[in-house]
Amino acid sequence: MKNWHKILVREKQTLIETMKIIDKTSMQFALVVDEENHLLGTVTDGDIRRSILRGDTLDVEITKVMNNSPTFVLEGQSRKNYYRLMHSKKLKQLPVVNKNRKIVDVLFLDTVFYENENTVVLMAGGLGTRLRPLTNEVPKPMLKVGGKPILETIIDSFKQYGYTNFILSVNYKKEIIQSYFQNGEAFGVKISYIEETQRLGTAGALSLITNKPSKPLFVMNGDLLTQINFDQLMQFHEENQSIATMCVREYEYQIPYGVIETDGTSLVSIKEKPLHKSFVNAGIYLLSPEALDYIPKNQFYDMPELFQKLIDSGEKTSVFPIHEYWLDIGRMDDFEKANSEYEVHYK
Repeated sequence: MKNWHKILVREKQTLIETMKIIDKTSMQFALVVDEENHLLGTVTDGDIRRSILRGDTLDVEITKVMNNSPTFVLEGQSRKNYYRLMHSKKLKQLPVVNKNRKIVDVLFLDTVFYENENTVVLMAGGLGTRLRPLTNEVPKPMLKVGGKPILETIIDSFKQYGYTNFILSVNYKKEIIQSYFQNGEAFGVKISYIEETQRLGTAGALSLITNKPSKPLFVMNGDLLTQINFDQLMQFHEENQSIATMCVREYEYQIPYGVIETDGTSLVSIKEKPLHKSFVNAGIYLLSPEALDYIPKNQFYDMPELFQKLIDSGEKTSVFPIHEYWLDIGRMDDFEKANSEYEVHYK
């Protein structure tokens, strides 16, 4: 049984303190309580990411971030009823309180490994020109980091969360990838392939999928290493009822000059070497099946184009900020960095 006392957060604690508690306990949420353990609210991974997107600082009090109307149940009912409620509302945790709203227990769904039906599409057809000469004979997703191909590490990461149905989009030196993974049986997963005879882009390749999925599907570039929690991404996508969710990273850059602000010919202010922060595309997506209807066939079409088309069509799209480890292996120094950091993040 999980020790729910470890996920109690006092109302004066900060966002960063709460993030550390959630990361340390691996229970994916926290309970905000007063000094007598009365339930004030809950904080999920989704709440934290929405707070980051709003621009909240990490020292903001957790009461500004929490859900102050959480789902909870009164003690005294059968566990069968509790778990039925959790399944119907897709809850992974459920606080149990007494009549004074003091927490007496927290229920967790079974953590036994299970297989999700969602499909994972990995884009593995790129030329990897910036990593030549390493990619002259080997496709970039098959370059070894930590002693095994990047693509194998990605598949293992999804498998940890029960995602075992994969489609690999291949083109450049496809026979190397297909010979290594085959149907996936040796890796405990199921793998099929879509083969690009011409470059179709990260979204265009999806038009080659013959059987349209009935559930949301992951799409991810085959040259990324990340410790993202894919269950949290799926939950975020479903909670926001989005047709498409794009993972984003915060990117900082500093202008190496004094930036001048003017009003006509008048000098208003000088900001010396200002630091700018922006969210950038992280190359990981979650698409509901309906999103595939917007992708043209036999046409180069990248994922940003698809998202713009969805936005222009009035569809609901979302962004999921990644604060976990993430590395795009696009250049030689990235490849060297990935190998130097692999033991830290994957062992």
